[in-house]
Amino acid sequence: MGYRYTVLGAGRQGVALAYDLVKNGEAELVRVVDSDADVAARAERRLRKLLPRSKVRLESECCDVASRRQVRAAIEGAHVALSAVPYRFNAQLAAWAIDRGASFLDLGGNTAVVRQELALHARAKKAGVSVVPDCGLAPGLGNHLAAHGIASMDTPRHVHVRCGGLPETPVGPLGYKLVFNFRGLWNEYRGEAEFLRGGKRVRVPTLTELEPFESSPFGPLEACVTSGGTSTCPQSWEGKLESFDYKTIRYPGHWAQIRTLFELGFMDEHFTARNGCEFEPLALTQALFEERLAFPSVRDVALLRVLVRGSHARRPLALQYDYLERHDARTGFTAMERATAFPAALVAHLQARGLVFPGARPLELAVPPLLYFEELAQHGIHVQLTVGR
Repeated sequence: MGYRYTVLGAGRQGVALAYDLVKNGEAELVRVVDSDADVAARAERRLRKLLPRSKVRLESECCDVASRRQVRAAIEGAHVALSAVPYRFNAQLAAWAIDRGASFLDLGGNTAVVRQELALHARAKKAGVSVVPDCGLAPGLGNHLAAHGIASMDTPRHVHVRCGGLPETPVGPLGYKLVFNFRGLWNEYRGEAEFLRGGKRVRVPTLTELEPFESSPFGPLEACVTSGGTSTCPQSWEGKLESFDYKTIRYPGHWAQIRTLFELGFMDEHFTARNGCEFEPLALTQALFEERLAFPSVRDVALLRVLVRGSHARRPLALQYDYLERHDARTGFTAMERATAFPAALVAHLQARGLVFPGARPLELAVPPLLYFEELAQHGIHVQLTVGR
């Protein structure tokens, strides 16, 4: 008998999650649900077409994730429930999954929501299930690779994570293709990031500390501070590491233009003019981004680099992890869909097998780092590890 999974949300990431679970998650049942019954049904049809010889039972149904009754019905009998819906729902969904005796993970996006989920630790532990937030690309795979590097040396000191989802070549006014939910992007671009510096947690404003990023396939790039990428890592490793930071990669010029949009107020939710007229600039900006930055014929790539520096056996050691993902023409999954969903599906597979201890813990502490790294390739994620001194 295999494992049973429920994927909440049948959008871009949800379908990719379900695909990898059917293919690599030792599944008996994969149920895909969405608030739009037609979207859920299309997801099921696509999965059946992609995996015509699979013996895994596929189901789809309509489910409003704001409805306790509908969510509880959707995850009935599941070993693991996976959230591919907007992050604002995740804390409540985690609580409902615990009540139903299912483990839970999500793709993250907001550290404040993650901390609400972690507050469910005692309930999850008592129920014998695990809750692991922030399991996508960054936060997600980047944090896992950092954990692997830290576990691989006697005295880790510094971790630097750089990540970006880009078009294969710069396009449009921002050199950018919208590769995931606009509100998630907006959430990353505003506010502050939490880093470790000098062994202590510090707050750093987003859209600052621009630096060059060298990538031979795509030429010179730029990385800049954004929020959420470090997730709970600074708190988890405070006192153990001297530094931990995260920046997002874009083509040159992107960050200067984004700062201009923020300074002009195009990223404000509300604006009241001097004459008393009220506006919602963010709603317009969202519509324009979704319309003008879609570029459906342009393929995307995902870049991730994690550098862990310290010492081992009293000798300096540097471990650099590089991951490049591209659009998959055979399945139609974008690079960002693959890079976000497949690492999360691996966590769900570990949870279903009971290899993640019960409770609600940060992913960098919950998931066995050496085993996770060892099994990445089985889920289509190929990371190059370079060892230096």
